[in-house]
Amino acid sequence: MATAVREALAKARHTAKHLEMRDSYMRDDPNFVRWQQGHRYDPSDRASWWRPWLDVVAAATARGVVMRRLRVVSEPLSDYTRYEYDGTFTNVAAGEDVRWLHRSAARDLLLPALDGWVMDDRLLILHHFSGEGQWAGPGMEICDDAQAAERYAHAYDAAWLRAIPHEEYRPA
Repeated sequence: MATAVREALAKARHTAKHLEMRDSYMRDDPNFVRWQQGHRYDPSDRASWWRPWLDVVAAATARGVVMRRLRVVSEPLSDYTRYEYDGTFTNVAAGEDVRWLHRSAARDLLLPALDGWVMDDRLLILHHFSGEGQWAGPGMEICDDAQAAERYAHAYDAAWLRAIPHEEYRPA
């Protein structure tokens, strides 16, 4: 499923915007399970946390693509979101700009119903999850609909302006 995002990111020219709005995903993810058992990445030991996805991010940002990840979160953070917070330094190290937005700060915004990506404000990749945070239905849905991508990007940009940069965000 991640192949669609990797391929779209390889073709992106200007921007890649990722919106995450769930409080948990894939709670059976082995890395999340290890985190629950006390494992934490050591920022000074890059070899221990660098992974293939970060190579994709680094390649895109090296080409000049601005990669932004926006996490709309409930506070206090769920365990899964705290796990994401603890590992976000890896995304930042690869070149992503990550921001956090508390749900109450988004109360008057109209946000999309689904997580997803918008590439160059023209290609939309939507993520379908079950209530338990597992991939569901089509998993990823590629929407080559410029108008839908534009609406998604507009909503994303409005939320981005209110969000707190990762370096400044302190979870409750």
